[in-house]
Amino acid sequence: MASPDVRFWFDPVCPFAWMTSRWVRLVQSQRDLDVEWRFISLRLLNADVDYDAHFPPEYEAGHSAGLHLLRVFAHVRDDHGPDAVAALYPAVSGRIFDSEPGQVTPGAPGATAALVTAALEQCGLPVALAEHLDDDSRDAQIQAETDEALDLAGRDVGTPILHISPPEGAGFFGPVISRMPTPEQAGPLWDHVVGLATFPGFAELKRSLRELPQLRALGVAEDEVGKTEDWHGGSRRTKDQRG
Repeated sequence: MASPDVRFWFDPVCPFAWMTSRWVRLVQSQRDLDVEWRFISLRLLNADVDYDAHFPPEYEAGHSAGLHLLRVFAHVRDDHGPDAVAALYPAVSGRIFDSEPGQVTPGAPGATAALVTAALEQCGLPVALAEHLDDDSRDAQIQAETDEALDLAGRDVGTPILHISPPEGAGFFGPVISRMPTPEQAGPLWDHVVGLATFPGFAELKRSLRELPQLRALGVAEDEVGKTEDWHGGSRRTKDQRG
């Protein structure tokens, strides 16, 4: 089987992965880009982290919700194939991040089940798949894909992780964007990413300052610029851990 143009590792509760995925899908519609959607769990990535000491209070519940959602995604891929995963990702994360602030909180009691049930129904998938939220039988598979991403990009990373033009191209954390490119900007901006990723000597671009992304759930409209914050290794935290 031929390699895809891009392998994209996502956690459905990561706002920056969601922003980058929207850009990639826009390029995909313009360039017929072949994208393989793979799983990376922020909860597994930070399995050894003391959340109370290192993260804002809502992070542990949010990251745990992401792992539960990925369990459903894993069963969807096993039973219905990769195209179903490609459809379910926006159905899930769109509900999280395109909602009003505080309207959808995946870590809240009952919220994750309601969220994934509605997303499954939207995609024409059996809503019974939501029963796998608490089924840890796919956790080893999710861990293996998380480790696969880290083997490509290193350990001091967050989400998303992309592998451009595999197997020769580079795998890296990002690109992280806070504003959506216009349709006219999307393709040329992507060309710059591909140019770097396919240069054999490419190592790293890094900037820890980020604007809060243009997502309704975060209170930033598409015509606004979010507050600038200093993130570390992919997370808004007080100590050096990933997220």
